[in-house]
Amino acid sequence: MRPRTFEEFVGQQEAVGAGRFLRRMMEQDQVPSMILYGPPGTGKTTLAQMIAGLTHSAFRKLNAVASGIADIRAIVKEAEEQRRYHQRRTIVFIDEIHRFNKSQQDVLLPYVEDGRLVLIGATTENPFFEVNHALLSRVRVVRLYKLTDGQLVKILQQALADEERGLGGQHLTAADGVLADIAQFAGGDARMALNILEEMAAMLPPSGGKLSQELMESIVGERVQSYDKKGDNHYDTASAFIKSMRGSDPDAALHYLARMIAGGEDVNFIARRIVICASEDVGNADPMALVVAMAAAQAVQFVGLPEARITLGQAVTYVASAPKSNAAYLGIDRALADVRHKNCGNVPIHLRDSHYKGAEKLGHGVDYVYPHDFPGHFERQQYLPKELAHAHYYEPTDIGRERQMGEYLRRCWPERFEK
Repeated sequence: MRPRTFEEFVGQQEAVGAGRFLRRMMEQDQVPSMILYGPPGTGKTTLAQMIAGLTHSAFRKLNAVASGIADIRAIVKEAEEQRRYHQRRTIVFIDEIHRFNKSQQDVLLPYVEDGRLVLIGATTENPFFEVNHALLSRVRVVRLYKLTDGQLVKILQQALADEERGLGGQHLTAADGVLADIAQFAGGDARMALNILEEMAAMLPPSGGKLSQELMESIVGERVQSYDKKGDNHYDTASAFIKSMRGSDPDAALHYLARMIAGGEDVNFIARRIVICASEDVGNADPMALVVAMAAAQAVQFVGLPEARITLGQAVTYVASAPKSNAAYLGIDRALADVRHKNCGNVPIHLRDSHYKGAEKLGHGVDYVYPHDFPGHFERQQYLPKELAHAHYYEPTDIGRERQMGEYLRRCWPERFEK
């Protein structure tokens, strides 16, 4: 059921829709070297084969897992013969190009540069992380996206109707909603959706039958999570997880937590993200958030999975639901900026250590005022070095517990909070 023409191709209109750059280049037989970047089952190999067919080019396919430099050189030799004797360009399609090491990628450079090869690489990993910059500068990156459920249903309907390449001759019918259920399970992956459909058809008698929800469930079992603990998806999911907690959306935070747990993520990695968020994004608006996060980080090591999911869920929902302030985070960064870029002077002499013999003769600690000797346990004195006497780093918000802290500090140091 692999599409052969644009009329059969479903989705990816951003890349190959009418009037788009890649489609115009294909129609004009001027296709540049490119890297197709997108999730599994979104049409990368299909698009490469369509390009070869529509542009009348010789097409050679390699898989980076099983191929090496010798294979590339053999294709280059063949490409030179195609160009010399048949005036045909050669398109080399390298699946999983991110698995080529640096030296293997470098071998491609001169041939892509002088046009002996039109390179079409396919990768599920972010090419800006996984492909050499020298090679990236010579190709165009084309982003492909997960197919929608509606697009997958259309692909499944085509497969059920097509008598030549599909299941059209098997007299199959589909119960209401079952194709949508397959699409939902496949999660944007056309290959997975078609495999499920084919396996369901194989379970029915040769005379035909009905594709049902029960039949689908007997085939698919538990959904395989698309989660690579070292890849792009790992960082994207972790980013969404943190941003959901920061954005006070416990439901979204739980969703991304579930993705990471189901994908086999290290629970210590998850716990560290929660602890960081508790300080960076909740801070003193609710100091208990850090207490809960740290308790969870210790507890998950103590109990382990699967029970640790409960502890992580508790910590995530607490941090996500807590009032937010990044004032402490901003404060320490402002202070670090001064320390790194300014002459900050010496520690004031009255604050210096006076617990050793001879310190008093140096004046260390002589004029220090002990705050607990005064009403309210506060008495004004100079704590910052004189060079930073007017510095102000911590700006408490009026959110949660931090409101009370701010009110107290404004009474102590009113001049620092004057606008």
